[in-house]
This record gives sequence, C-alpha cells and structure tokens, in this order.
Amino acid sequence: MIKREKSNYTIQAVAHALALLEEFSGDTDELGVTELSKRLKLHKNNVFRLLATLEERGYIEQNRATENYRLGIKSLELGQTFIKQMGVLRQARPIMERLSEELQENTYVGVIRNHNVVYLDVVESNQAVRVVSRVGSQLPVWCSAIGKAQVAYISLGELDKILPSARDWRQCTENSIKNREELLKELETVRKLGYAVDNEEYDLDVKCVGAPIRDYTKRVVAGISVSGPSFRLSAERIIDEVGPAVKKAAADISRRLGYEVALNVAGESME
Repeated sequence: MIKREKSNYTIQAVAHALALLEEFSGDTDELGVTELSKRLKLHKNNVFRLLATLEERGYIEQNRATENYRLGIKSLELGQTFIKQMGVLRQARPIMERLSEELQENTYVGVIRNHNVVYLDVVESNQAVRVVSRVGSQLPVWCSAIGKAQVAYISLGELDKILPSARDWRQCTENSIKNREELLKELETVRKLGYAVDNEEYDLDVKCVGAPIRDYTKRVVAGISVSGPSFRLSAERIIDEVGPAVKKAAADISRRLGYEVALNVAGESME
C-alpha cells in the first residue's frame, strides 16, 4: 500500500476558510469582502460564501454599521480552549490557588488582546468582603496591574499599537493614568520593582498588584495579579508582602512554561 502525503487530502474549501480567518490576525480588526478578495486572490462570490458559512457558525460576525467583518465569539472560545488545554492557565492554576490562600485575596491571570487586558481565570478568596470576579472582563491596559506589568517589557513601537490616541484615552477613576507620557514614567517604576500596582485606577476602593509571566521564548505572554479592597492592601503590605509574593508566583509560572528565572536567596528575580 502506497502511503500518500497528507497534502493530497487537503480540502480546498476548508483551506480557504482557514486562510480567511488568518487574515484577521495582528492589528486587523475588521475587513470587507473586497479587501479579503484581494488578499486571498479569490472571487468576491467565493469570499462572501465563506463569510456566510463562518458567520452562521459564529466564527465571523458582521459589523452592521460598517458592513465589514470581524472575528466572532466562537473564535475566542477556541482560543480559550487551547489556552486551557495547553498553556498558561493549566500551569498557573495551582500557583494561583497557593497565592490566593497565602494572601487571602482574589488571584487572576490575564492577557493583552488588542487594546485591553482580558481576564481569563480567577481563584476567589474566602473573605466575606472581596472584589467581584473580573473573568471575561476587558480593562484598559493603563488601568490594570496585569496590563501595566506586561507592557512594561515591550518595545515602544509595540506599545503604541496597543495604546489609543490621546482623544480616545479614557480615565476610569480620578486615579487613572492620564496619558502616554504618564504611563511611560510609571512603567519605569514597574521595571524597577518587578511588579505593577493598580492604585484604585479602575475601581475606587480596589487595589491590584500584578507581575509578568514569560514563556520559554522569554516573551511576556500573560500576567498574574492579586486584587482586594484598598483597606486590606495598604502601601506597606504591598511593599512587604503582596508585591514579593506576586513576583514569586509569576516566576514560578514562568518556570513551568520553560522560562528559567534566576532567583536570589530572598526569592526575588535577579533579572
């Protein structure tokens, strides 16, 4: 029996559908039929039929205002399934549970998608007074400890792709960072400390402390944070207890993802 190459079994329509989905990578939020036709070198009728099929299954959705198309909720669900099965969440969960028990506060893992931080998982504390879960929520990067902890380690070019224009910059509370220049100054502090603080910048009376998670490529791929009421997360407690604990948790998850972190005797990252 002659063994055939897998490429011989390729279904062209499926290949075209996947190629279409891949066009929505990077900074591309929406695309129209004409643009997709040019990129894929397919007739508009074929592109429209592919879009209609993917839309019916929830992988693509149409913006009725612009008539362009964007990724649908099913695409997000697939991505989250992959993360749960293969990546950060599976490795992070036991460390999140340990950290939450140690500090008696909510612990989160989140990633940056487009211009926001998306919270993927939470371990809630047993405290009677605790922060409402943010899983599934999207927060501006500059108002989030997880967000600031991640963007502190990317290039200015990458940062500019994430941040909005000055006109679209919004403040969630009176404590929110007001502009790009103020954020850049704070990111210097984040790099010195190894962790970021959300000082009632998204919700009043709520503070968060976050640190970056890296994988085997040394890239920052996610962040971990602890969140609690401001009266329990004093500046002194953050410096003495919470900040170092969150840094260590981030280092432990990073190590599980293949990133070797040099630790000193106190358990603090030397990098």
